[in-house]
Amino acid sequence: MSSSPLGALRPRPALPDRMPGPGRALLVAVCVLLVGVAVCDLFAVYAGFRTHIAVRKDGGFLFARQDGLEAADALFRKVDRFYLLALMACAAVFVTWFHRVRRATGALAPDGFRWGSGWAIGAWFVPVAFLWMPYRIAVEMWAACLRGPGRGAGSGPSFWPVNLWWGTFAGSLLLRWYAGLSHQRADGLAAVLDAVTLGMVGDALNVVAAGAAGYFVVRLTRMQVAAGR
Repeated sequence: MSSSPLGALRPRPALPDRMPGPGRALLVAVCVLLVGVAVCDLFAVYAGFRTHIAVRKDGGFLFARQDGLEAADALFRKVDRFYLLALMACAAVFVTWFHRVRRATGALAPDGFRWGSGWAIGAWFVPVAFLWMPYRIAVEMWAACLRGPGRGAGSGPSFWPVNLWWGTFAGSLLLRWYAGLSHQRADGLAAVLDAVTLGMVGDALNVVAAGAAGYFVVRLTRMQVAAGR
């Protein structure tokens, strides 16, 4: 330890004015896991078709063979197991990416965010508010990259990738939630088929959401890197 009082007056090294971005490995991991979720959704749509095929209509009445319904139900349960694993892994990696990009873009526009960087994680766990808070943060991150060096006001890409991703993602969440609720309350084969159809639409929409999320992730990461140079 130095005994000189001048040691306390030595200048500290300057702090970096740019936070590091998420990195290529994390970006690739997010995209791969999004593909995994989309594949599970496609299998869920296939399971829905299997349920419809198992049901027959005769003279205005619906009937189904028990073994056909059991096979479709077993396929649904198998898909759900893989989907849960893929969704949990994708959510963990995506939120990690989301938080790192929020920290990096915060250095580009310190006055451009309503909430602190911790909300890039916490916003996903707030009941009801999670349907719009992450979207708001994503819009602010996108705008921060547009305000980066070398970009004039109103120049650069529009906000449609953010809106497409969040619109399809939130829409699929609501559709599948309502489909699950309708299935629980179904009191006949026709009502079950209606719930299955609604779930298939939600699953198909989530495939679109996964693709839109991948595009959003890649574009925003590239914009953040370019703006931070």
